[in-house]
Amino acid sequence: MKIFATPEALLDAVGTQLGPTDWLTIRQDRIDQFAAATNDHQWIHVDPEKAAKGPFGACIAHGFLTLSLANDFLPKMMRVDGVSMGVNYGCDKIRFPNIVKVNSDIRGTGEIIHVAAIKGGIQSTVRVTIEVKGESRPACVVDTISRYYPI
Repeated sequence: MKIFATPEALLDAVGTQLGPTDWLTIRQDRIDQFAAATNDHQWIHVDPEKAAKGPFGACIAHGFLTLSLANDFLPKMMRVDGVSMGVNYGCDKIRFPNIVKVNSDIRGTGEIIHVAAIKGGIQSTVRVTIEVKGESRPACVVDTISRYYPI
């Protein structure tokens, strides 16, 4: 994990590589819980018998489930100290180049690609890449935007 002592320390961090995180196994119960939370019960996600005969040979995680895990991976790759508050400001350039089959292992890597001073704080953009073990293409690439307000 990369630790920044203050939000201002991010100003010199463009190009910093982050991670990788530990591997996380995507099990069917997580996929089912995400389906219940989002009302997305498409058979390729939640019907193992039908999905086994489908185009992917198994259930796959929702793209937005994979994306949401960037929120789990980012704080495992970097931490900014000396903040009164940090907020998720949004995302840019979200792509899903690959699927995540049930029981696959995924992890996050990152790169700080942009940092700027904003009114009252610092804004950073981190490109989070969610890799699938054994696959050459990542499952998700997203530019996450965070704002950090100093103490």
